[in-house]
Amino acid sequence: MSVNSVKSEALEPTRAELAGLSGGARIARLLPVYGLVILTVLLALFFSLLLPQTFPTLLNLRSIVADKAIIAILSLAVMIPMVTGKIDLTVGYGIVLWHILAISLQVWYGVPWPVAALIVLGLGALVGFLNGLLVEVAQIDSFIATLGMGTVLYALAMWHSDGRQIIGTLPDGFFKLNTLRVAGVPVTGFYVLALAVVMWFVLEYLPVGRYLYAIGANPKAAALNGIPVRRYTIAAFVASGTLTAAAGVILAAKLRIGQASVGLEFLLPALVGAFLGSTTIKPGRVNVWGTIVGVIILAIGISGIQQMGGSFWVEPMFNGLTLLVAIGIAGYAQRKRMAATRVPEARSPDKTPAQGGLQ
Repeated sequence: MSVNSVKSEALEPTRAELAGLSGGARIARLLPVYGLVILTVLLALFFSLLLPQTFPTLLNLRSIVADKAIIAILSLAVMIPMVTGKIDLTVGYGIVLWHILAISLQVWYGVPWPVAALIVLGLGALVGFLNGLLVEVAQIDSFIATLGMGTVLYALAMWHSDGRQIIGTLPDGFFKLNTLRVAGVPVTGFYVLALAVVMWFVLEYLPVGRYLYAIGANPKAAALNGIPVRRYTIAAFVASGTLTAAAGVILAAKLRIGQASVGLEFLLPALVGAFLGSTTIKPGRVNVWGTIVGVIILAIGISGIQQMGGSFWVEPMFNGLTLLVAIGIAGYAQRKRMAATRVPEARSPDKTPAQGGLQ
């Protein structure tokens, strides 16, 4: 499997392109860009009309936010290496070890919860750094490297917990990381919103964001233009590892126990959210708000189906099929983009390699 299928070339129309189109043509041009957003709204309206007593309620909103906030954080975590054309599978395995450590450091060793959280975040960053070294220095495919590292982390979680639940008295302040509500909405939703805004600003308006997208589009061209590809790719894995550790701390505050059998189920929906994100807002380009929309449509679809009496196997089936569809759409978007870029290149025979670098 190669995640280089998700490149950093966007298919969204420019203002100049839209200005030259009629009303109907403009809508047709924007539909592939915002189709998933429109589908999300229509899906929410569909379930609201079908389940008026349970779906369009504040209680359901709280439930969705509480259930999917961790998946949203993991989707944003896995999205960062995807910007550079890599993938980080440790998000689904690391969260198992990190939530166990967040509990055991407090219960077994008496570490104050803020210190325990910082230790877990530091270890998450270290694992991300090791992933970056494996991919950039050892030149191991990111899928294989992070799958291997994730398996090691899962084995460490099993060894550390001895396969048993870790239970003990925890401070109320630690629980508030998950239970606190702001304006009636779980605070975890605001974690996701704040994280999304920061990541969006960094990726879209700061040089580091442009560098990461340039690396994902063409690492050789990025290197020729003076971008330290290795440094930024490793940094992307460090950021991903840190966010995964943060999700582990929040999961620990939610579950209040450490258990090695919990956490792996987050990997697939996290990947689905990130891949769906590359099919909307900026099709063919991994982006923050597209990822958030991907997580939202998963949350709405699963919540609605479950309220209609869907069986226990519906959620993994929904996630798996959605992932396949998302990868298919992302691949189509990239091929369309590549076909579109070949035409100008063919029309410009005098274009030198230096001119074909970063835009």
